Amino acid sequence: MHSIKTVLTEEGRDLNPTMNSMFLIGEMAKLFQIDIRTLRYYDQIGLFTPASVDEQTGYRYYSTGQFESLNTILYLKALNIPLKEIGQFVHNRNLDDILFLLKEQKTRTEEKIREFEQIQRRLEQRIHQIEDAARTEDHFRIRLADFPERTIIMLKQRIHHSDNLELWIRQLENSSPLKSSVFLGQVGLMLAVASLAEHRFDEYDAIFLFIDADKPSLPDQIVKTIPMQTCLTLRFVGTHADAAVHYKNLLSYAEEEGYTLTDDSLEITYIDYGLTQDTSKFITEIQLPVIKH
Repeated sequence: MHSIKTVLTEEGRDLNPTMNSMFLIGEMAKLFQIDIRTLRYYDQIGLFTPASVDEQTGYRYYSTGQFESLNTILYLKALNIPLKEIGQFVHNRNLDDILFLLKEQKTRTEEKIREFEQIQRRLEQRIHQIEDAARTEDHFRIRLADFPERTIIMLKQRIHHSDNLELWIRQLENSSPLKSSVFLGQVGLMLAVASLAEHRFDEYDAIFLFIDADKPSLPDQIVKTIPMQTCLTLRFVGTHADAAVHYKNLLSYAEEEGYTLTDDSLEITYIDYGLTQDTSKFITEIQLPVIKH
């Protein structure tokens, strides 16, 4: 055991521990640089109890023989191992149990790393989306763009363009286990090919959210894989309520240039009231899947 230098405590006595030394709870907290409340909690849950308690004063006393046990607890806690599992180990220590405990925590840590890597990717994507959408030179310009295969969860529902989408977003979110996805995802609306052909732009056919393709399995009725597409795209300043005139422009352009619609349109709001109160910064994009005649 490493030597411990003499320490003057708040109680005014020197600590120069021997194997028979006893320490008050405040002294133990100082030696191990932890909060007194932590030691009290460990005592309360039976994880690390004092060697003795003075019946008259209620003072807790710890022995040097307990140092190794507390060291082990703090080491395992630093590895983020749950206190319940630490308690099961420290009360019955053996090599098999510690190896099992460390391997289990290694697996949990690897899962957490994957989760954080996914969060990092989504943050990077969202930052790129906002910065890209804010570029004013791309506003109101019709472009032809290729999109890779994408996966969405969707809620088929007639939604009027003037409806507040929050209710439908909540229903979409509640239909899947992806509870914190909306803010970092891309919520959008779909117009069916039939609606586009009839120039009906006041009522959408579905609300959707893009998700990662490697998400855990979800009910088939809410998941759709959108194959690689070529789309005529147009970004405009505004929200879904302002989209009708831009659909007309896109469809006129498609007809003039000899394009045929191949699938439902996707209408995605990149910047809205969730990100800024400045309505002049709101950006929505229409993606119209097409093929050349």
